[in-house]
Amino acid sequence: MAAAPLAQPRTPPPSSGAPSSGKPEEPTRLVRTDRLSAAGAARIRQAPTASRIARRRVMVNLTKWLLPVAALLLLASIALWPEIARMRDQGRIAIRRAFSIEADSGRMKEPRYRGVDERGRPFTITADSALQAGPLRINLAQPKGDLVAENGSWLMVEARDGVYIQRIGQLDLSHDVVLYRDDGTVLRTQSAAVDVKQGAGAGNEMTHAEGPFGVLDAQGFTLTDKGAAIQFHGPARLVLNGHE
Repeated sequence: MAAAPLAQPRTPPPSSGAPSSGKPEEPTRLVRTDRLSAAGAARIRQAPTASRIARRRVMVNLTKWLLPVAALLLLASIALWPEIARMRDQGRIAIRRAFSIEADSGRMKEPRYRGVDERGRPFTITADSALQAGPLRINLAQPKGDLVAENGSWLMVEARDGVYIQRIGQLDLSHDVVLYRDDGTVLRTQSAAVDVKQGAGAGNEMTHAEGPFGVLDAQGFTLTDKGAAIQFHGPARLVLNGHE
């Protein structure tokens, strides 16, 4: 009697879900867990250090001081702005007056020349009006010159007419020339030449001088060091105070 064949075990059909990749799922879950743990650790706040706390305190204190100061400066600028604008307008008017020129004659009104001599001592030349008479020559009406010495003493000269040669700093005066020195000495003559850069001057016409010493009449004079020393040319006549 023939033996019956053995029955083969049946393989269960695949499930209807998503196809399996054939790889285990446990390692994938571990990788995702590690990433989430790292992200959570990154979001954890670190405790501030002592140096950071000190810097924050300094910034807060500075802010407490700087904000009121800035507010005060802003208020002060608002309050002072009208005065600043007025001073600026006055400066513009002064400059306009100093350099205004008559269109019909080309004459400059109230000119002012400032400079320093070879030793750094300041001098100033002013006039009622000025007229450019050449490349170097400036004719002045009612010129005045102020020269200041190193020790603070001063000498002032004025005349009815004058010529200023700016390149060499020479001021030629004519008609009713008067020289004033800070000690009260006054010289009067009809012409004089003043070197404002050297602080020297001279005149060759009759000179009348009055001062604390008395009265002196001479044929001319020479002054040096911005009037600190004055030499008179003879023949001369001197009358001392209290003596002939």
